Amino acid sequence: MTSRRVPLRPAIDALPAYVPGGRAPVGAAAFKLSSNENPYPPLASVQAAIIDAASDVNRYPDMFATELTEAIATELTATLSDAARDGDGDIGPDQVVVGNGSVAVLGHVVEAVVDAGDEVVFPWRSFEAYPIVVSVAGGTSVQVPLAEHGRIDLDAMAAAVTERTRVVMVCTPNNPTGAAVTHTELMSFLAAVPGDVLVVVDEAYLEFVRCDDPVDGPAALAAHPNVVLLRTFSKAYGLAGLRVGYAVARPRVAAGIRAASTPFGVSHVAQRAALASLRAKDELLRRVDSIVDERTRLVDGLRAQGWDVPDTEANFVWLALGDRTGRFAAEVRTAGVIVRPFAGEGVRVSVGEREATDLFLRFTAGWR
Repeated sequence: MTSRRVPLRPAIDALPAYVPGGRAPVGAAAFKLSSNENPYPPLASVQAAIIDAASDVNRYPDMFATELTEAIATELTATLSDAARDGDGDIGPDQVVVGNGSVAVLGHVVEAVVDAGDEVVFPWRSFEAYPIVVSVAGGTSVQVPLAEHGRIDLDAMAAAVTERTRVVMVCTPNNPTGAAVTHTELMSFLAAVPGDVLVVVDEAYLEFVRCDDPVDGPAALAAHPNVVLLRTFSKAYGLAGLRVGYAVARPRVAAGIRAASTPFGVSHVAQRAALASLRAKDELLRRVDSIVDERTRLVDGLRAQGWDVPDTEANFVWLALGDRTGRFAAEVRTAGVIVRPFAGEGVRVSVGEREATDLFLRFTAGWR
């Protein structure tokens, strides 16, 4: 018989590979600054919730994460600005969709609105999952180059919207460059985008933002029904290994995202850990303040050495190294620090432990 292979969809064959942050080899000692992880372990109260929930893993989790979506909605409502309250008022649980990390939620968002051939506009370079989720949904990626200093060019993105555009993604702060969009810039952009184009505001790093005029996601959602906010418990809340992300949208859009979601997508353990983290929010945000302080020390140290470091509002910094990227990443790894290289462009360095910053700065001082 003639040997045959099962054909894959052309879009799947052509998918770019998602490259995770590097890990230290087994038995080797190195600081892992390649994945934008929170360097602190879970709080004792969160660990206790995880241990307690582990005894129920023989049962399916709450499919709709009912208690968690209610808690998120309550927390969002309690922190609404006056501008957000001028809209439809409180945020209800029917506006929150929880999923297996914000990447999975993003995939469900795109699947809910994008048909074959529809266009999705996003900045580039930005989060590398964007072209993957667009291709899986059968859409067409429209990549808009970044402006100077790794900033998102919102004017160019608005100009890239056509009649075929169904979704626009705004990653702020932008991964991997760290540049943040201001609220004024975002609102001007939203006014220029047609109301039938979904605008996903990806706020994975919002808790680390300290700039003037930060994006007020709920206010943008209140003013524009076509906005979806994308958030996560992975970074500031330190639950990267449990995969909990969520979208916030108007009820009709949220219902569509929920319909496209994977059943039982968030484990019981992850739901309980996220609930415990919300209860310990103040303590966790004090840790975020410490990470921001360490970010400042890292940026100041690099600039004092003569490095050109763009402003960052995330828990990482960006070094545009061009064709020196591969060599830098290999040599700093040998020195005991693992960073995330983007071939031919630069490296992203997560903010980690104080000792990691010290080691990295010693390396960069000599490398230049």
